[in-house]
Amino acid sequence: MKAFITLFIQFFSLGCTSFGGPAAHLGYFRTVFVEKKKWLEEAEYAQLIALSQFLPGPGSSQVGFAIGMKRLGILGGVTAFVGFTLPSFILMTALAIGLVHIKDASWLDAFIHSFKLLAVVVVLDAVLSMGKSFCQNKTTQAIAFLTCFILLISPIPFSQIICLVLAAIAGSLLLSNNMTANAHDISSNTKHHKTLLLGFAFTILFVLCLLGLTPFNSIFEETLVAGSLVFGGGHVVLPLLNEHFSPLIGEQAFITGYAAAQAIPGPMFTFATYIGALSHEQPIIGAALATLGIFLPGFILLIIFQRHWQSLADKPKVAAMIHGVNASVVGLLAATLYNPIFTNSVLSVIDMSAVVIGVLVLRVLKWSIFKLIALAFGFGLLQIVI
Repeated sequence: MKAFITLFIQFFSLGCTSFGGPAAHLGYFRTVFVEKKKWLEEAEYAQLIALSQFLPGPGSSQVGFAIGMKRLGILGGVTAFVGFTLPSFILMTALAIGLVHIKDASWLDAFIHSFKLLAVVVVLDAVLSMGKSFCQNKTTQAIAFLTCFILLISPIPFSQIICLVLAAIAGSLLLSNNMTANAHDISSNTKHHKTLLLGFAFTILFVLCLLGLTPFNSIFEETLVAGSLVFGGGHVVLPLLNEHFSPLIGEQAFITGYAAAQAIPGPMFTFATYIGALSHEQPIIGAALATLGIFLPGFILLIIFQRHWQSLADKPKVAAMIHGVNASVVGLLAATLYNPIFTNSVLSVIDMSAVVIGVLVLRVLKWSIFKLIALAFGFGLLQIVI
């Protein structure tokens, strides 16, 4: 029991202080668990990061879950997850409850608007950075542009999921010749049938949630589907949740929650926590359902693939599908950047000027997320004074 308490305290302290998003979280984890505590070797840690990039889900949270599993098994993984996520869960739930009671305050509107502009800057930076990484040839660039075009003009349900599936197919057909195969073998072992069974059960659960055929609350169904399709980092959860929840809670509240997720420590996926709290008559229950739904797929897939991930990723067809999906994710995020983020945030020349300044200091001057948050806070104060 003492080991579990120690593990929880360590991850809880990280959850309270890990500002800056997934990439920063991985830096914090390395400092604590590789350099200071020496729970992992450098090579082991690098393998966990690579695995989290291969699978959909919250990358930094998956690494934390994997570190917990290495220490104390699956219960250790759960302990690490709860510790790391609890601070941001509390903050995002409190924000959702608070908005219901003080949403008419003019001073709050000013701060909300400034953080919406921060969201424009952060998501634009994510689109540019991910585009550079995932769209390095004409095929992947075409997949990204077509995805963005389809999502901007198509109001049909499941359009995002359809684009991701088509991108995976296109990748397997058009990109596999550029992939090289390695001679890894997925050998059978005593635990292989258990992972197959878990994978089969999860696939059934995903399909039933996608079709809305489970006895579970729709909040859990929608967030589980979104959590199963998030390739490319925490920002990608935004468009996957937008289609269902934005009409439900309102675009203004939706963007406000995403902007707030940039400003707090811990995983960005707790943006779903905020949405769940606003979508349910009992906010804490809604927050818990959404949090479980959004994180569960990534952890189940981590358990399934941790023993064989490198063998799968080295197969040309699988690698090509991943490249296709990653390219589509860039287009998906670009479409969401325009609508609803940009259209609901940039309302004047002054707003556009603030966004340009934000992009300048983030990409040219390389300001940290802390300075950007302070800048957004200052812009909010300026609006109140004026």
